[in-house]
Amino acid sequence: MRSKEMLDRLLRDNPNTRRTPGSAARSARFGNGRRSTFVPDDVFAAALCLERKRAERSGKLMVLMLLEAEELLQSETDALQKIVEAIFSTTRETDVTGWYRRGSVIGVLLTEIGDAEKKVIAKTILAKMDAALGRHLGRHRAAEITILLNFFPEDWDTKDPGAKANSTLYPDQFAKLQENMIPHVLKRSIDAVGCFFGLLILSPLLGLIALIIKLTSPGTVLFRQKRVGQYGKVFEVLKFRSMHAANDPAIHKAFVQELITGKGKAPVTGQSGGGTYKIKDDPRVTPIGKFLRKSSLDQLPQLWNVLKGEMSLVGPRPPVLYELECYDIWHRRRLLEAKPGITGLWQVNGRSRTTFDEMVRLDLKYAQTWSLLLDLKILLKTPMAVFSGEGAY
Repeated sequence: MRSKEMLDRLLRDNPNTRRTPGSAARSARFGNGRRSTFVPDDVFAAALCLERKRAERSGKLMVLMLLEAEELLQSETDALQKIVEAIFSTTRETDVTGWYRRGSVIGVLLTEIGDAEKKVIAKTILAKMDAALGRHLGRHRAAEITILLNFFPEDWDTKDPGAKANSTLYPDQFAKLQENMIPHVLKRSIDAVGCFFGLLILSPLLGLIALIIKLTSPGTVLFRQKRVGQYGKVFEVLKFRSMHAANDPAIHKAFVQELITGKGKAPVTGQSGGGTYKIKDDPRVTPIGKFLRKSSLDQLPQLWNVLKGEMSLVGPRPPVLYELECYDIWHRRRLLEAKPGITGLWQVNGRSRTTFDEMVRLDLKYAQTWSLLLDLKILLKTPMAVFSGEGAY
């Protein structure tokens, strides 16, 4: 769908926004006959969401340009008109312009940018915009505007422990969180209280498992591994050690990367064959580790991760860092739309029997249909999935 058609549909589907004072869509016609629309903030956020999805499919860069001009907009009545005219004079008809933050920040979606380096693209855009603002506002007033460029898809550096997702590109996600603040607070409260008492009640079992691990194989009781949490923030997940202390992670790394890229569908010796997410008969796993994995008891220490707020009881499985290197752009959405969890739709729907893309779709379905009732249903199904051992290796 072209951007012009998309805007027409968004404005048609949101008729109330056109009649709201201060948020109405504005149109301007130029000498070349072009008509451009300045859209309200809710329509702009919806357009940004759709353009992100389009960029995911096409793989082409999109730029969200923000013009911060709160003081200028409040002090001069003609400032908005002049800024918008400057934007329209330098952008294409397919680009989308409107309020990113009503009354203070104007947003522009520059879609399907070419293949040049980001530095070159940024330099070109800034030069054109600075010149246009200077012509319409004068150099003095134009200097009061701050221009920020946000590229999508972002470059996710797996070596950076901080959040990798640029929150500026996802206003719809944070608006959704604000709208559902009370249910999310309840979810966090259930996580914290449930894990606190869970750790107390299960402490004898945790101690017994730790003792057995210590007695049956050399090495630490707990296995610590860096995982990627919500918004790409790296944290250290805890599990009971189920493998020999000295093992080569390259085996699993190669297996997972082949599975994600679709090259690991054919059965391979020592592996379970097409679509599984774990290695069957993994030689690195200890005898007691096989039981812990089959019963999912190796996951119990993650209650501590949930108590700390790094995970939730229910949510998508947190990936290891090297998985991220093979992600398609759309795969990242599973890390943006929900906090990772100990159990989830994937775990109660076959676990390792599903393909990677199917797992991602289940994660996205969970995020898009999330409710406390859904969490309860998944929690109730989890014991059956654990006891059946289906898809667990």
